[in-house]
Amino acid sequence: MSEAHGRSGILLIDKPAGITSHDVVARTRKRAGTRKVGHAGTLDPMATGLLVLGINNSTRLLTSLVGLDKEYFATIRLGSATNTDDADGEPIEVAEPGRVDALTAAAVSAALVPLTGAIRQVPSSVSAIRVDGKRAYTLAREGEIVELAARSVTVSALEVLGSRREAHFYDLDVRVRCSSGTYIRAIARDLGAALGVGGHLTALRRSMIGPFSVADAADLESLDVAAALIAPAAIAAALFPVFALDAEQAVDLGHGKRLVAERPEGLPGPVAAIAPDGRLVGLLEFTAGIGKPIVNFAPDVLTEPEVGE
Repeated sequence: MSEAHGRSGILLIDKPAGITSHDVVARTRKRAGTRKVGHAGTLDPMATGLLVLGINNSTRLLTSLVGLDKEYFATIRLGSATNTDDADGEPIEVAEPGRVDALTAAAVSAALVPLTGAIRQVPSSVSAIRVDGKRAYTLAREGEIVELAARSVTVSALEVLGSRREAHFYDLDVRVRCSSGTYIRAIARDLGAALGVGGHLTALRRSMIGPFSVADAADLESLDVAAALIAPAAIAAALFPVFALDAEQAVDLGHGKRLVAERPEGLPGPVAAIAPDGRLVGLLEFTAGIGKPIVNFAPDVLTEPEVGE
């Protein structure tokens, strides 16, 4: 029996290009010997970088990870727009070579300003947003015109790291730090539109999700789930203030009882309740000296691999 079977935790995976996030989940299920694998946000097949997966009981932690800020490194090609806003799509607009050749770094910098900060962004038409029960990308691929409403996002950093001219295109290497729900493809599209030459992504790599870095992620091809699995308590402690339970409190909380205690100092929001043995027992919310369980995490039960895994 693999040491990973029945264990819960979080995996940081460095997704390679050319496969879907669902493919990563499917492969991880086989490696972990469980079907209980979820993710905290997908990447397009073209994109690489950090995927956060939850195993077994830790899939319940993923909702706390989905809304974290993210960092990306991307390449934007100015001079051509595609129907998917990235290199996987078909060109729908190619600018006159002279217009692209005339672009300057100053003009690009000026066009980036309205795309930075708290903005209203229209998601890409091939996003995973649901429209009348279907994913937008499914409708777009069926030939339907998809119109999505603008949504509020925050782009806290949009930095040009380098640029170069390829034929009659102008390529920008950028770093983006943004809130959850921001579409980097939409930034490329909107930058190209603002400059009047069209734009799309040719490369995208997610480097961070909240405090978690792709530098700490495991390679998918050589993934050893047991070795790479991060304990739920370690993840919760990186996200929330910690309440150190005594043995009696750990038992009480595991039975759904409330705690009479003062909230530990730290950021507002949930508190990670951790038992003396280092196990994450639950997440609490505190009101007037009472800690109430938001979600509890049952102890792991080691099992044999699931049938078919």
